[in-house]
Amino acid sequence: MSEEIKDSTEFKLEYHSVKNLYEGVRGLAVKILNRVERTDAYLNRLLDNEMKNTELEGPDKALLFEIVHGVIRWMGRLDWILNGFYKGTFSKAIPNLKNGLRVALYQILFLDRVPDYAAVNEAVEFVKKLQGVKPAGLTNAVLRNIIRNKDGIRYPNPDEDLIGYLSAYYSHPSWMVKRYVERFGRVETEELLNANNEKPYLTLRLNAIRSQPDEFKSLLDSVHLRYNVGRYLAEFFKLQNLTNITAWEYFTRGYFNIQDESAGLACRLLRVSDDMRVLDLCAAPGGKTAYIAALMHDKGKIVAIDRYDSRLKILRKNMQRLGLKSIHTIETDALEYNDEPFDRVLADVPCMGSGTLSKKPDIKWKKDIFDLRGLNDLQYNLLCKAGSLVKPGGVVVYSTCSIEPEENFEIVERFLSDNSNFKLESAKGKFPEDVLDEHGCIQTYPHRHKMDGAFAAKLVKVEY
Repeated sequence: MSEEIKDSTEFKLEYHSVKNLYEGVRGLAVKILNRVERTDAYLNRLLDNEMKNTELEGPDKALLFEIVHGVIRWMGRLDWILNGFYKGTFSKAIPNLKNGLRVALYQILFLDRVPDYAAVNEAVEFVKKLQGVKPAGLTNAVLRNIIRNKDGIRYPNPDEDLIGYLSAYYSHPSWMVKRYVERFGRVETEELLNANNEKPYLTLRLNAIRSQPDEFKSLLDSVHLRYNVGRYLAEFFKLQNLTNITAWEYFTRGYFNIQDESAGLACRLLRVSDDMRVLDLCAAPGGKTAYIAALMHDKGKIVAIDRYDSRLKILRKNMQRLGLKSIHTIETDALEYNDEPFDRVLADVPCMGSGTLSKKPDIKWKKDIFDLRGLNDLQYNLLCKAGSLVKPGGVVVYSTCSIEPEENFEIVERFLSDNSNFKLESAKGKFPEDVLDEHGCIQTYPHRHKMDGAFAAKLVKVEY
């Protein structure tokens, strides 16, 4: 047998072996959680890949999504409880055992549809299959002990250790909790942490190129999808029930995009018109690019750039679905890009994403204070690049999906102090007061506005 054939055979055997070990919803959940913990890969990408390759039916796919997101969302509380009942150091447990316990405990604490005894039995059988009889016995003992004492579980005393209590009970890293308590106080911090732990809203943005509000409302009503119209922007529809919306024929026909209302505020701040040349400096996957194109009635020209063609392929596919033709993509590093000056530039920069924790709960465990500070120079440099690419009298909008001052107004302040040919234009009088900060910049928060946390500042290049 040739080495190539041998390697291929071994790979297939290994793949099928792993596949058989991690079968069923709980097995796949543990497999994904192991990878989230061991690698830099993000939860949504791992879950999407698994959903494409699995043979699970619709309800089981929904349960897999629920369990994996739920375990990551509540991992701080789950681990606090497991640490108290596990003999030894829980954080050092074998990954299959650790995540098997987390999955079972999440079902016990948060899911009514699975009886406690069934969650325990499934976890025990799974651990026995992968790790043997002794770890399975440990799994059984820990989970049954927790069930017996479920109503008496204790968390840190908030009067003695407020940060420890909030961190464990609301399942957020202590460094993040400490920042928010210092900034917002205890009551509002609890509201924010609670909002971060809510299951995310699914918000649709009407594609005005393909449909109008009254028609779209009728289409939603025809399939019994309950919704609320956006609080600030009429093109946005927040669904009241989660659904596999991408399977709906009108998604394929480009009638709408999936997009949070907070993202629309930054696009509106640009104040585009049909004949403009607009640059989206960090465009992929293209949600804001598409909304800007719709606001321009798909006229003028939008240049969308990104470093990776794989991301631009997703953008182009989405623009084709939405029927947009005014967008031109360029694969390049934004910091090295040069062109004739644009009328408008959107600098929607990479950030911590702390405003999106309900949708991406793994961010809070994968990022820390050093990641926050490490992004600041890149954010500043991208804003400077945006400033160099806008014409006099033109507008740059700097935006993030963050609620951290270091990524938001502090970057704008630094830019203004170094660039006297720019001024900050307040959005007061043009946007509702409750989405504006003290500087007249847009700043939304999950607990205050029932949408993602996001920031946007409008910078005008002065004409001399």
